[in-house]
Amino acid sequence: MAEFIKIYPENPNPKEIKKIITVLQKGGLIIYPTDTVYGLGCDITNTKALEKIARIKGIKLDKANWSFICADLSNLSDYVKQIDTRTFKILKRALPGPYTFILPGNNNLPKEFKKKKTVGIRVPDNTITKAIVEALGNPIVSTSIRDEDEVLEYTTDPELIFEKWQNLVDIVIDGGYGDNVASTVIDLSEEEPLVIREGKGSIDIF
Repeated sequence: MAEFIKIYPENPNPKEIKKIITVLQKGGLIIYPTDTVYGLGCDITNTKALEKIARIKGIKLDKANWSFICADLSNLSDYVKQIDTRTFKILKRALPGPYTFILPGNNNLPKEFKKKKTVGIRVPDNTITKAIVEALGNPIVSTSIRDEDEVLEYTTDPELIFEKWQNLVDIVIDGGYGDNVASTVIDLSEEEPLVIREGKGSIDIF
């Protein structure tokens, strides 16, 4: 059964963050808050954990379109081909924030994602997420936890999330109520920015 950990966004407790990192490094799965909806994530370098998420989502790992959650833009060159100045300016203006940017992937992608030409990058404006990714030292892979409920697409109450997911993951972080609007997805892999999904992030800045 999962552990339910309360973390305060104003001041994430380093001891709790360390506990989460240990679980991630051992191939555990976590549910954590972002600046949009709660996400299901694992260490991007852990194959077993990636396979577990694929099983939960009912998809083949090589077909998964998950985002990489980064602490800031300095991780980008690890997984993304060199980007031009215009693209960098867009990223700098929008991040951290409620956006997912699709960018051309490079040869350093983990082997599970090698076949992919593009990768989704997120830098959420959330202190808990940032603390986790910084302490881990590499991105976590992320997918949002959707609801079967047609009216409410995303559960916002961490206690309800815990009730539903406690037997599927190792840690559920209570970082307060989440949002119920997902990130705005912008494709920057071609010449012109293309809005794939309009979500919480305003598209006016493009």
